[in-house]
Amino acid sequence: VQLQASGGGLVQAGGSLRLSCAASGRTFSDYSMGWFRQAPGKEREFVTAIKRSGYSTWSADSVKGRFTISRDDAKSTVYLQMNSLKPEDTAVYYCAASRKVLTGIPRDYDYWGQGTLVTVSS
Repeated sequence: VQLQASGGGLVQAGGSLRLSCAASGRTFSDYSMGWFRQAPGKEREFVTAIKRSGYSTWSADSVKGRFTISRDDAKSTVYLQMNSLKPEDTAVYYCAASRKVLTGIPRDYDYWGQGTLVTVSS
């Protein structure tokens, strides 16, 4: 699976952004999808994930109520709607695909996109 993330940019605190991740190469609906982020000097951390079926999602406590993951299997695309952004959300955001059911562990993901930078100014 090839993954292409897009939609990052500069936004003020309290603003919103929607990231997209387009997949190609294999059957998108066979994979659970996740978003991770990595801030400068920090390890990559789990943000949110959505099950193959799309009926189940799981998010990190730090983004619950603010970020929403969704998928459109017809378009082979997963989205991350980010609202009420905070400066601490500044990071490179990566999408990833996993054959496991629903996981927040990076090593459980088989394919990764190249990342898109989100910068939140205070």
